[in-house]
Amino acid sequence: MTIGSFIYQSSPQRIVFGAGTLARLPEEAARLGLKHILVLSTEGHRKQAEDAGSLLGSACAGVFAGARMHTPVEVTEAAMAIVREQGIDGTIAVGGGSTTGLGKAIALRTDLPQIVVPTTYAGSEMTNILGETAAGAKKTTRDPKVLPEVVIYDVDLTLTLPPSLALTSGMNAIAHAVEGLYANNGNPVLSLMAEEGIRALATALPRIKADHIDREARSDALYGAWLCGMVLAGTTMALHHKLCHVLGGSFELPHAETHAIVLPQAVAYNAVAAPEAMKRIAHALGGGDPAQALFDLERQAGGPTALRDIGMPQSGLDRAADLAIADPYWNPRPVDRAGIRALLDDAWHGRRPHS
Repeated sequence: MTIGSFIYQSSPQRIVFGAGTLARLPEEAARLGLKHILVLSTEGHRKQAEDAGSLLGSACAGVFAGARMHTPVEVTEAAMAIVREQGIDGTIAVGGGSTTGLGKAIALRTDLPQIVVPTTYAGSEMTNILGETAAGAKKTTRDPKVLPEVVIYDVDLTLTLPPSLALTSGMNAIAHAVEGLYANNGNPVLSLMAEEGIRALATALPRIKADHIDREARSDALYGAWLCGMVLAGTTMALHHKLCHVLGGSFELPHAETHAIVLPQAVAYNAVAAPEAMKRIAHALGGGDPAQALFDLERQAGGPTALRDIGMPQSGLDRAADLAIADPYWNPRPVDRAGIRALLDDAWHGRRPHS
């Protein structure tokens, strides 16, 4: 194998991985010099956020449990009012991508230190990427200020994640690695991470469905999600992520489910233009057509396969296609409206993809 020239820049983040690692939260907060911390979560993760706050003792200034999907700016503004009024000197995000996004949005405006405690396989905690939604449109920003300083991965916190959510969250993570393999700024280091991340998640998710408290499977999935997040941090994303941002920001579709449904169709669309990436994806999935293998993984694990089943109106497909080509991300295969419209139609009906 011949390795050409490439650029790889590693992240300055601190990663704490294992079981029971939430207990190290006070130590990590003290290491950053934090004394007046706002703990963030969604309403559904309020209890976990309050538990984290209890560990912090007097350093916890309170819990804001208002995080929402796609990081609406009005939610960030509500949290920012608390940050200003109470003199917050750092945040701790406990939950999935929605909560991580809120922490990043606060950091973008304040440059406050962040600790993230993921409870899903979102992977966004590894990146300097923030997606915010305003007036029905989602805008993506890259800024060093939004990169969390510390990420605490605690396998124990993922044990209560239902298998259905573990699957969609895991497919979301796999999407980061898949697009990293055909990114125009990829490199051999990230390709190794991507392939291993896909393999770890693809083997773990069926085991989680079979036994939702399989700690080894949960650990493998969290490990895979971390690797996929590293790929997301080191490369730019392509068509798949553009489509998901359009569908999520403009039609308020659930984030992870949208990624899970669109991914096999986007891979099928790009297969002809990215043969080397397809070989690596297929190898990580155990062989076969990669788009179909991803579709089958999702279906066999009980996940959604059709946009119509998660609230996408068929009447919105034309608008989605228009938005997707209006300001397209770089993609290995040229993005044309007819092809995108056909892809969305397949995703809406839940058809098995054909590369």
